[in-house]
Amino acid sequence: MFIVLLRFSGNKGQASQFMAGHKEWINRGFDDGVFLLVGNLQPNLGGGIVAHNTSLSDLQSRVNEDPFVAENIVSAEILEIAPSRADERLGLLLA
Repeated sequence: MFIVLLRFSGNKGQASQFMAGHKEWINRGFDDGVFLLVGNLQPNLGGGIVAHNTSLSDLQSRVNEDPFVAENIVSAEILEIAPSRADERLGLLLA
């Protein structure tokens, strides 16, 4: 399982130009069964993604395809987590 942090860079002001492509990229992540959760980092720092069902190298390639990453709107950091315990409501994360 992975946490992807997308933190705004100095080009944050250009985000609106690439928002449609960024949203399409997010939708592909859900459609492909890789993204479990997407949301904003508060306060207005960027975004975060919980991803699974992928390898680190495949996720890195996927993240590099995000228009926000390609256009340096955000910088990406990928953290890998090896879950060992979860609340029963999140049991799918242990699979």
